[in-house]
Amino acid sequence: MTTIHSDPLEAVAGIADGATVLVGGFGMAGMPVTLIDALIASGASDLTVVSNNAGNGDTGLAALLAAGRVRKVVCSFPRQADSYVFDGLYRSGDLELEVVPQGNLAERMRAAGAGIGAFFCPTGVGTPLAEGKETREIDGRTYVLEYPIKGDVALIGAEAGDAMGNLVYRKTARNFGPVMATAATTTIAEVRRVVAVGDLDPEAVVTPGIFVDRILDLSAAPADVADAESPTSQEVSA
Repeated sequence: MTTIHSDPLEAVAGIADGATVLVGGFGMAGMPVTLIDALIASGASDLTVVSNNAGNGDTGLAALLAAGRVRKVVCSFPRQADSYVFDGLYRSGDLELEVVPQGNLAERMRAAGAGIGAFFCPTGVGTPLAEGKETREIDGRTYVLEYPIKGDVALIGAEAGDAMGNLVYRKTARNFGPVMATAATTTIAEVRRVVAVGDLDPEAVVTPGIFVDRILDLSAAPADVADAESPTSQEVSA
């Protein structure tokens, strides 16, 4: 059953030290900044974070890294022009990094949600990313064996949700949210608004409520939280 929350700290309650946390977002698009800020305030530490990026600027995921709460980052793009928090921690040896090609990252989480034990993929064959991994030739092409990425918790952002936990997203803010929701034991979504059951077009629902445990309703959050709600879409330049 999905529970609805207006208090961010209440929404992230119970995330344990050492947890693996899947964090949605493509850069800042769709990143659940309010939930991340609450995670920082909760005090959870020694976390493994799985996300597309390793943080931008000094907000959101970068703030979690700067607070010293993360032991390891699993991501596809650890460095951007404004990823100075990650860069400093990695160079100082205070942060472990596992680089996963973007398609593999999404598929490994999708596999976790679908109950797939492992899969063979050609991406990364012949590169350092495949070192130590099993390979197999199938129909004349070499593939590398990849295992699912499961999360203890997923923190994702969505445009709207209903009281049953069904979610819809806005444009690029959708990104990794749907696969992360299926791959975690507990999924927590922050949404701009919560609507009545039946108000969402069933054909538009991307993440069914069965995968969502808690919703943070930003429209009902305290004024200081609502004013700083996370971006749900962002233009990405090359």
